[in-house]
Amino acid sequence: MTDLRADLSGKRAFVTGGGTGIGAAIALALADSGAHVHITGRREGPLEETAAKSPRVTWSLMDVTSEREVVETIAAQGVVDIMVPNAGIAETAPVHKITLDFWRKVQATNVEGVMLCTREVLKPMAERGWGRVIIISSVAGLGGFAYGAAYCASKHAVLGLMKCAADEVLKTGVTVNALCPGYVATPIIDRSVENIVGKAKISSEEALASLRDVNPFGRMIEPDEVAAAALWLCGPGSGAVTAQAIPISGGQV
Repeated sequence: MTDLRADLSGKRAFVTGGGTGIGAAIALALADSGAHVHITGRREGPLEETAAKSPRVTWSLMDVTSEREVVETIAAQGVVDIMVPNAGIAETAPVHKITLDFWRKVQATNVEGVMLCTREVLKPMAERGWGRVIIISSVAGLGGFAYGAAYCASKHAVLGLMKCAADEVLKTGVTVNALCPGYVATPIIDRSVENIVGKAKISSEEALASLRDVNPFGRMIEPDEVAAAALWLCGPGSGAVTAQAIPISGGQV
């Protein structure tokens, strides 16, 4: 029987937004499987804290909305076998209150940042004959919800990007997929709860429950559950899976 555990010894991974939440969980899972992982973000403290948990994790500051920073930081790594464009922001507003500045801020991080990271690694991966691009989208990329137009549009957009990129590298040994989590227990949820409390004038417990109950199985998804899916996409037996938006949503259909 084939051993389906991922042995990533010798592989080099790059995870944006790797200091906290889903990004940190994926980075540490990849490192635990033998990969050298470089994480990036805009805050030094969380990056240092996550990197301190594994000798295989290094870090640097990088803003995914800066083309220069993305190009230079990825180039400095030399080889990237596994790219995880995870950095994103979750900000909401009703459609009638969306300004162009707000819209562009969300798209710059959630779409352009993903595009830049994917662009910089895709051709070299294909030339080497192996690579994994794992875009972190959201169930918001598969549907929609009130006040989430800018966010949902960004998460839909990266699924289109993912499918096109996957088609371009078919038969090269490179796969491009997206993970689409539901509500995950991360700092983004904490900020969402604060926002709901302020606007809806309800308790933090009620605000948290309103998000948690969107996940059909009635609990928050853990970052490690998303990391497990990312790890599987890097392991043996996953090479036939590409151009897929994979929900991790507790049964949401």
